Amino acid sequence: MNTSSRRSTLTIALCFIVALIEGFDLQSAGTAAAGLRQSFALDPRMLGWVFSASIVGLLPGAFFGGWLADRIGRKKVLVAAVILFGLFSLWTAYVDTYPQLLLARLMTGLGLGAALPNLIALCAEAVTEQRRSTAISIMYAGVPLGGALAAVVAMFAHDHWQLTFIIGGLAPLLAVPLMLTLLPESMAFQRNASATGRASTASALFGERRAGSTLALWLSYFFTLTVMYMLLNWLPSLLIGQGFSKPDAGMVQMLFNIGGALGSLLGGVLLDRCNPLKVVLCIYAGLLAALAGLGLSVGLTAMAAAGFAAGLFVMAAQLVLYALAPPLYPAAVRATGVGAAVAIGRLGSVSGPLAAGQILAAGAGTAGVLLAASPGLVVAALAAMRVLKRPAGEDLALRPTPVQD
Repeated sequence: MNTSSRRSTLTIALCFIVALIEGFDLQSAGTAAAGLRQSFALDPRMLGWVFSASIVGLLPGAFFGGWLADRIGRKKVLVAAVILFGLFSLWTAYVDTYPQLLLARLMTGLGLGAALPNLIALCAEAVTEQRRSTAISIMYAGVPLGGALAAVVAMFAHDHWQLTFIIGGLAPLLAVPLMLTLLPESMAFQRNASATGRASTASALFGERRAGSTLALWLSYFFTLTVMYMLLNWLPSLLIGQGFSKPDAGMVQMLFNIGGALGSLLGGVLLDRCNPLKVVLCIYAGLLAALAGLGLSVGLTAMAAAGFAAGLFVMAAQLVLYALAPPLYPAAVRATGVGAAVAIGRLGSVSGPLAAGQILAAGAGTAGVLLAASPGLVVAALAAMRVLKRPAGEDLALRPTPVQD
């Protein structure tokens, strides 16, 4: 194995580990929801705000994490982000009041948000264009696997919900020395660091005929993340509301995440090897069918199958979007472009848990929540197809010319 291959393999492996920890922390509040509800006497609306507090933090974290990474380096920002969400996840286990809980989740989300665009940029820049989607998919498979680990911890923790946040806080802090020692900085960033200072955010996102593709990408991110985070945070509670026991709900949540890991891997491989338009159509059609299955299934076996399918297709859809973003932007502003797309998507991910809480509080039930999510997925699919159908020459990310003010 030559030096370049070793560097690429090491980057993807370390980013996978960080994504695994990130996935654990992203779903920690959802898997610990029953304990949080009991300890803090939360109604559905209040619990929705707990879920959304971390997601609110993801939005500025993603944008400024990407923007800053194009200026000082992907590795530095990623390490700082991991320290941030590790410390505040740990604090979540020891808060005493509802406002403290919201603050802890907000700051955890800030760190989680800053980490993701840097994980995507590092993996995208570690390999050739032909392997970019696969590299991102391998890294991103860590997110649902981390969520599955969170579900397993919650199943064994029983009423000790604090254990989930203690593990979610210690794991990233233990990973920091490994990252500082072994994680290489992106070569693409090092080559383009001087060009970064001349690139404005507006020109990075909308210059060189990227405006239409950027807006379409944002639209697809928004609606896909609405559904994704609704399921990530509310699935256990929705299942318990349908009459399933807490262990059964935990098992379905675990299958949801295992399906997500498989969907992430398949999404990247299929994008690199098959017709991207057909891949997008199949993924979003499958996600709509899976949502119908979650709403209509009555037995545990059918619900488990629907949960697995929902995880597979929603994570595959998310992976498709993460793979579509990096090629749109030159290396000098790539993290800014990816971070902005992720940040816009977070607006949808804030809406998902809050809307689900409002719909449930109004008495519409699980079917009402899932029905309300379906039209947005159609819009997301059409927007992703618009990005894929951009005219030849609109994607100038591979051209070496730096973006000018």
